[in-house]
Amino acid sequence: MITITENAAKKITSMHEEAGHGGKLLRIFVETGGCSGFEYGMSFDEPKEDDKRLESNDITFVVDPTSFAYLDGSHVHFDDGLNGKGFEINNPNASTTCGCGRSFS
Repeated sequence: MITITENAAKKITSMHEEAGHGGKLLRIFVETGGCSGFEYGMSFDEPKEDDKRLESNDITFVVDPTSFAYLDGSHVHFDDGLNGKGFEINNPNASTTCGCGRSFS
């Protein structure tokens, strides 16, 4: 399971409406790169046949099977405070993380 916090859900809904993405869903993924080996990513995308379709805080989103193996148990949060970093993923599967919060191994 991947959990989207209330703050993140509000921001995702706002971004989806502003951009007019219609039937596209939020995609959360992991790709190679970043200073620690892997990097988190989020975009609005058409669901693919092998995607896992999940829901949290009224947000329906998709994750490809490979990314899900890395992200299972994670929490997606949005921090918009004075020193806010934007979207943050708290991943219990990451052995190390980068200071930027977008990279892990």
